[in-house]
Formats: sequence, C-alpha cells, structure tokens
Amino acid sequence: MSRSDSDVPGVRVSATVTIPAGEIEFRASRSGGPGGQHVNTSSTRVELTWNAVRSTALTGEQRALLLATLHAKLDTDGSLRVVVSDTRSQQQNRAIAEERLAAMVHHGLLVRKARKKTKPGRAAVERRTRCSRTRSRASSTPTTRPRSEERRVGKECRSR
Repeated sequence: MSRSDSDVPGVRVSATVTIPAGEIEFRASRSGGPGGQHVNTSSTRVELTWNAVRSTALTGEQRALLLATLHAKLDTDGSLRVVVSDTRSQQQNRAIAEERLAAMVHHGLLVRKARKKTKPGRAAVERRTRCSRTRSRASSTPTTRPRSEERRVGKECRSR
C-alpha cells in the first residue's frame, strides 16, 4: 500500500515511499537567534509533525521496522516531530524540515545486516594468556625480580 506516484504531492523518502502532504502537519512560530527586530515580528521557526502509526505511505512491515528503529524519536502517539529554525525564511526552514523528515524516515527504513560473530585469533588468545600468566607471577612473588624474558613480555602486555 506504499505510494510512489510522482503526481502525489508530499515528501519523497525513497523510490517506494512518499509521505502524502495531507499527513504532514506544519506549524510556524517565532524563532530566536540573529535577525534583530525582524525575529520579534515574524514566525520563521517551523515545526513539522508526521504520524507514522496512522500513515498510509507505509506497508505493515515498513511501519513495524520504522517504529522499532525510531522508537526513541517518536512520541506516545507515534508522531515524529522535526523542528527547524536555521534560516530567517519560513519557506527555507520548511524545505529543510521536509528534507530532515525524509532523511530520518529513510534511515529508519534501512534493513541492517546482522553482525557476524567472530572469535579472536589464536595469536591474540596466546598473547592474552601469556600476559595474564606474567602478571599473575609478578603479583604472587613481589620480592624477586622478573627474568629478562618476562620483563619483555610484561612491557608488551602494558602497551596493549
């Protein structure tokens, strides 16, 4: 049920997903920062809200993936909020907010590869156990000086 029609106005996330303009809610408010008296009179800060739970732009699998990936950025209703006050122009801030929304949703829809579990190599295991043995010997007999061979291994262990 995803939409990719070019005639549908909205925010294009990928080749298969376009968020319809009707699902996106914009709100403008006064922005802080540079701009002098202009800032006090114009509403250039843009707040964009899109509800991922109720969206018709996503399939069931995409919605589940997006909700799992972006759960920390969603509110209790499942809405994603983007706030931009980068420029003095409301139109530019709106375009930036749409780009950020598209980037966040695109990133949330990416399927990550599962990490392959690997075990350490034989040399690494031997080095670790040799260092462990050396430290054990040194702490068990503090009065004797370590042999030159143990001193070399001890330095190797400290540098890692």
